[in-house]
Amino acid sequence: MAETVDEEKMPLLDHLIELRKRLLLSAAGLLVVFVICFFFAEQLYNYLAQPLATLLLERGDERLARMIFTDLTEVFFTYVKVAFFFAVFLTCPLFLTQIWLFVAPGLYKNEKLALGPFLVASPVLFFTGAALVYYIILPFAWEFFLQFETSGGNGTVPIELEAKVGEYLSLTMKLIFAFGLCFQLPVLMTLLARVGLATADGMAAKRKYAIVGVFIVAAIFTPPDPLSQLSLAIPIVALYEVSIHLARMVERRKARREQEEEDEL
Repeated sequence: MAETVDEEKMPLLDHLIELRKRLLLSAAGLLVVFVICFFFAEQLYNYLAQPLATLLLERGDERLARMIFTDLTEVFFTYVKVAFFFAVFLTCPLFLTQIWLFVAPGLYKNEKLALGPFLVASPVLFFTGAALVYYIILPFAWEFFLQFETSGGNGTVPIELEAKVGEYLSLTMKLIFAFGLCFQLPVLMTLLARVGLATADGMAAKRKYAIVGVFIVAAIFTPPDPLSQLSLAIPIVALYEVSIHLARMVERRKARREQEEEDEL
C-alpha cells in the first residue's frame, strides 16, 4: 500500500522539483540582467526621459532640461526601479520559455499548437503597446502638460516645471504598463473563446458597449488631451475587432475537430 502511495506522490514531487528548477533559472536570469541594467541605469533613465528632455530643449533654454530630487535616496532607488523595469522587459522571453518547457510535456499536440502562439503574441503585443507610448503618446502628453507653464509678471508669479526624478519614472512606467496590458486584449479574448467563456457572436453583439468601455479606459489611463486618448482607444478598438475574428477562427476549428471526432466514432 505504501508503494502505491509513493507511486502516486512521486509524479507530483517530480513536477514540483521541475517547477522549482524553472523558477530558479528564471530568477537567476532576472538577477543577472538586473545587475547589468543597473550598471547602465543612468543611460536607461535618460532614454526614458528623452521625450521630455527634447521638448524642454526645444524651448530654447538648456537650464530647463533638468530634473530634481528632494530625497537623498531618491535617485538611487529610481535607478533600482529602472534597472528592474528593463530587466523584466528583457527577461520576459526567458520566463515565457520556462513556462512553456514546464507545461508543454503535459499537453496534447493540438493544445501545444493552440498555446504556443499566445506565448509569442503576448510579449510582442506588450512591446507594441510600450513602443506606442514612448514614441507617440509621451511627446504629445508632455507637450500638453508643459502648456500650463506661465512666465509670470504684472503681479503674478511664474509657474515653471521642476520635474522630480522619481515621479517622472512612476508616471512613465504607469503609462507603459497600462498600454502594454490593454494590448493583451486579443490574447485574453481568444483564450476565453477557447474555454467557452466568450463567443465571437457575443463579442460582436456587445461591440458598442465595448467601444464605450474602451474610451472610458483610455480617459483613465492617458493624459486628458484628446489625441492621447484616441491614440490608445483606436488601437484597442481595432484589437477588439481582431479578437472577434480570432474567436471565430477558434470556434470553427473547435467545431471541425468535434465533427472529426464524431465521424471517427
